[in-house]
Amino acid sequence: MTDGNAAQVVENNIPRNGKSGVASKSGKTAASANDAPCSMMEQGFARSVSMKDRLKRLRALLNHEDRVAILITADPDAIASAMALKRLLWRKVKGAAIYNSHPVKRGDNLAMIRLLGVTLNPIKELEAAAFTKFALVDSQPSHNPDFGKMNFDIVIDHHPLTSGLKGAFLDIRPEYGATSTILTEYLKAARIRPSAQLATALFYGIKTDTLNFVRGGMQGDMLAFRYLFPLANKSIIQKIEHSEITKKSLTYYRKAMQNLRLWKHTAYAHLGRISNSDICVQLADFFLKLGESSWSIVSAVEGQKLIVIFRSIGYRRNAGKLAEKLLGKYGSAGGHKTMARAEVPLTALKPLIKDENEIGKFVYKLIRKHS
Repeated sequence: MTDGNAAQVVENNIPRNGKSGVASKSGKTAASANDAPCSMMEQGFARSVSMKDRLKRLRALLNHEDRVAILITADPDAIASAMALKRLLWRKVKGAAIYNSHPVKRGDNLAMIRLLGVTLNPIKELEAAAFTKFALVDSQPSHNPDFGKMNFDIVIDHHPLTSGLKGAFLDIRPEYGATSTILTEYLKAARIRPSAQLATALFYGIKTDTLNFVRGGMQGDMLAFRYLFPLANKSIIQKIEHSEITKKSLTYYRKAMQNLRLWKHTAYAHLGRISNSDICVQLADFFLKLGESSWSIVSAVEGQKLIVIFRSIGYRRNAGKLAEKLLGKYGSAGGHKTMARAEVPLTALKPLIKDENEIGKFVYKLIRKHS
């Protein structure tokens, strides 16, 4: 049976009723291969722990009666990682399903989901009592208010470790360029050869999160990329990449170009109100392609939050540290050397600005002050 069919079998075994939440957990840190499988971890594994031992601990945590909810904030790396974890769970648990925290609106992400036949369920449809285990990939609970309400058994991520994180299984590797690389290593350790569908997703996840290894990465990313290359469908990847810009997104491109400010090799644009923050990510990547820019920052208001996306070529200054320096005292902010994000409640800005129309000027002044 192919991975795609296997995943569908797992999906079909998920019951759709129940309302209660996940039971709370407490315990001790477990970061070595010798710790008891059920003990709590407060840090990731020690680097010396082998993939064989990590996989052993993951499998010891699960049983054939478990139903697992895998949560993500959908982007190519997160989608691919969730698909890979679901494949690892096939025939090891009773069922698994993937839940996404936000509606997917980016053209390339929609193309990836459609062309690879991925089933994503909206988080609002998650009925916690239908599941016995909860997993989070390519993110951590503090990254999203919806995630912060839950206690996760499994967290696999390549972002920097956040404080207060606990779980029975934590594999956090900030030195990696993509979570897809980590999940590829698990598949290899389990001796599972990914189908063309899954290999394409993982290959594309690594490709996008490392920006073709320009944004970052390490030897593990390169080895996974090389392993997946002959297994992936390059035609599908090309089609996904060519689906990035949609007719609707062109409106935001025009507005961003009209509002663009360049100062000391930093490109900045404020979009005003938007319906989905994915366009900020898209435009931040786009403006980093300008010959005059080594930094790209795009902001917008989504709902009752200010969203600010940071991109950098990674020379000297750190995007995550800059995001925290500029906006950390007003809301959540952080990330990697080359990419970061900040989310600030509008209520935190009320003492600083007269109205919402001044947000762009406020952020630009912060950028100039700290650049």
